Amino acid sequence: MYRSGASVACQRQSVLWVAMKQGVTQAAANSAGGSIDYRLARDRTIRSYKTGEATRSEVCDAQSELMRNARECGVEVDRDCPICGETELVEVVYVFGPRLPAAGRCIVTEGDMERIRRRSGDFTAYDVEVCRSCKWNHLLRTNPVV
Repeated sequence: MYRSGASVACQRQSVLWVAMKQGVTQAAANSAGGSIDYRLARDRTIRSYKTGEATRSEVCDAQSELMRNARECGVEVDRDCPICGETELVEVVYVFGPRLPAAGRCIVTEGDMERIRRRSGDFTAYDVEVCRSCKWNHLLRTNPVV
């Protein structure tokens, strides 16, 4: 799960990420809302790029705020970027719901997620894959937060 040379902070963050993911996944399993997996759409986008149907600038188009969150808050994953092949791939979680900013709230710690869980209202977590090298980004899944 950890790459060699990863800092202790990154390793702790990866452990935290797993705990957060388990909590969101468990909540999704217990919720009537359910999860949505965007793997097929992701695979179609990658295939479009590899066949020349889409250009790199069309698929590697992460906005500056997403790139900042990927650098500062992204959790490293154990797979390479499907576009550039670099190991700079991270996942970023945003939560949307009532009384949150229109652009969502970037979840950095388990405490952030716990505060959202304690609030009243329906919240949805969006897991986004981002390459810090080439700006590839794609929505991986959405999960209800309960």
